[in-house]
Amino acid sequence: MEDFSNWYAALPSTLQLFWGCALLSSLVFLVQAALTLLGMDGDSDFDLDASSSGDTMDLGGGLSLFSVRSFVNFFVGFGWAGISFYDIIPQKALLYIVAAIVGCGFVWLYFFIRRQAMRLQSDGSIKVKKCIGSYCDVYLRIPGENAGTGKVQISINGSIHEMAAITFGPLLPSNSHVRVVDVLDNDVLVVEKA
Repeated sequence: MEDFSNWYAALPSTLQLFWGCALLSSLVFLVQAALTLLGMDGDSDFDLDASSSGDTMDLGGGLSLFSVRSFVNFFVGFGWAGISFYDIIPQKALLYIVAAIVGCGFVWLYFFIRRQAMRLQSDGSIKVKKCIGSYCDVYLRIPGENAGTGKVQISINGSIHEMAAITFGPLLPSNSHVRVVDVLDNDVLVVEKA
């Protein structure tokens, strides 16, 4: 540890800043990555004004510009770019600008990857209205003339679901093949003989 302290103290102040940003933000980045892999996604948003309702520069899809991950990604890019370009760019002001641009690029890359990953998610909810026109089989008989409900087994999104159903026509016995003609507000299917 003493060797590290001596090495760090011997650096010019600009390199000390870049190395400090790079090492600290990389450490936090690795901890966040480990927590994410373990299923403990610890991203939190900064509440800039407690009285404001939702004004946190949210970019949609649960991504916030002012989050811990955004800042960490910025400083990872800023620090490592500053170290990498220190000997190449002699003007310090230009070096800080290039490092800041690379840091912003890291934030953009984080948002791009996160949005692509969110597109892979599926909500798993059933869109019952999409059943209209589908064919299914009666599981429990459906009384005729809307006298009560029965049950049908229907395939939705590749899986079989048991749903309540009514008919305005004659009684539909078990194992009848029927077609869905409407869906009521309470997700009860309206069916008719196929």
